[in-house]
Amino acid sequence: MKGDRVEIVVDAGDTTRTYEITATRAGRRVEVSVGRGVIEVVEVTRTGVPVRTARFMAARVLALVEHPAATPLLDDER
Repeated sequence: MKGDRVEIVVDAGDTTRTYEITATRAGRRVEVSVGRGVIEVVEVTRTGVPVRTARFMAARVLALVEHPAATPLLDDER
């Protein structure tokens, strides 16, 4: 969903680096997968076609935070 984002904090030796992957258009989403020592964050279209991919060594990742897009309130919730 547009607005979904994932923040990744990586150990870069003497400092840390922060990366952010965001679903930039309507109908896109951000998926996270972990396997074999690699964390992969992918922005995907509705049909499942990857738009952007970021891969990080799991041993170097200090934090991975998923921020879902804010859902609008329904009429009966206001």
